[in-house]
Amino acid sequence: MSATVEHEKRRKEILESALDVFVEEGYADTTFQKIADRCGITRTILYLYFKNKREIFMFSIKRFSEKLEAEIRAVEAHDVPSIELLRRLSSLILRRCADQARLLSVIVGYLEHSRKSGVDVEERIRRRTIRMRHIISGVVIAGQKKGELKAVPVGAVSDFFYGMVEAAIFRVAVLGAERTDDLEAAMALFFDGLRA
Repeated sequence: MSATVEHEKRRKEILESALDVFVEEGYADTTFQKIADRCGITRTILYLYFKNKREIFMFSIKRFSEKLEAEIRAVEAHDVPSIELLRRLSSLILRRCADQARLLSVIVGYLEHSRKSGVDVEERIRRRTIRMRHIISGVVIAGQKKGELKAVPVGAVSDFFYGMVEAAIFRVAVLGAERTDDLEAAMALFFDGLRA
């Protein structure tokens, strides 16, 4: 196996172990040393892979968001009616939220820690979710142009969609819910109401 493949494999293992530490300790109480200990390596070795705990945490978020965006793009590429596309996108996103409950719980804790430190977390979240909002808006606009969807404010549909995603994140990350079926059903009902 090449050195690059081994390096990436080890980085992934570190990220998985680090996530366990973040979940158990919370972002604020997680240290680089605790991550190294969990991985069974020294801090010096850990520095070969990551600069600090924040980089590890941000890389975990980036990995999750890039994978989700690729899946969203793949669903978006299907030539199906707009209502069906919205349903598929909502189902995918809500299920990924449920799948990634551990990471999302750490993100919620991190955002709370950041907010208490004076960071504008609303702006950070807006920047991270802008592409998803654009995709949803694009689907709605295309559906309206095709005559499949009612002429409703696109921003309102995007806000509803994103609000349901926030609800899913709250349920799985804070309340510990394992499923989001009821939210999927609510979104499907909403989308049916958009039908022209």
